Amino acid sequence: MNQGRTVFAQVMEFIPHYQFQKAVDRYARDKWVQSFSCWEQFLCMAFAQLTHRNSLRDTIISLNSQSSLLYHMGLRGPISKSTLLEANNHRDYRIYRDLAYYLLGVAKELYVGDRLGLDLENSIYAFDSTTIDLCLTLFPWAKFRQTKAGIKVHTLFDLQRSLPAFIEITAAIIHDVNLLDQMLVEPASFLILDRGYIDSERLCHLTQNALYFVTRAKSNFKYRRLYSPVVDKAVGLIF
Repeated sequence: MNQGRTVFAQVMEFIPHYQFQKAVDRYARDKWVQSFSCWEQFLCMAFAQLTHRNSLRDTIISLNSQSSLLYHMGLRGPISKSTLLEANNHRDYRIYRDLAYYLLGVAKELYVGDRLGLDLENSIYAFDSTTIDLCLTLFPWAKFRQTKAGIKVHTLFDLQRSLPAFIEITAAIIHDVNLLDQMLVEPASFLILDRGYIDSERLCHLTQNALYFVTRAKSNFKYRRLYSPVVDKAVGLIF
């Protein structure tokens, strides 16, 4: 039994503090900080994520409601909403980006050699996007409909490791297919796409870069088969 240690503190032990501090020092963001370090900011936001808080106010109220336990969580004392808000506005995002890259690298090593139950040595990725609705009054730059605003999170997901390999956030008005130009995948990989990514020129570019793709044709897709090798139709292949 862990006397005096919260579950949150035990979970945070998996975050390498040395690597986090290296990222902080790289961007010198704790140089003039006196009372609320980048690590404390990270703990607050990690708490909000893990406990599904809906806002900064919700996060602060939840934390300060157990002020006697804050020290055991790694925080020096009660936190105000304005302090956390200022930190989120001014701290360098690259600190947390670099930490995420490091943790992804550690996680990938745990899945070396794992397969999906398929007789394939190739990497397999799924690429798709999800739209997050925003308030048009607060985010006018993200307008994509008459009365709505939003952003899109485009994610390339490594199916063998169950980890994201690429994430890009754009305005919701940006069409999914444009992200194929930015994605970097190792040769001989398989890409699983939906109909939103059908663009003959871009798919041809994938093929020229030794990538395989699997997608579904649109209902109005016009094509003509020129040739194909002999296949065993008993296994479900048509061409």
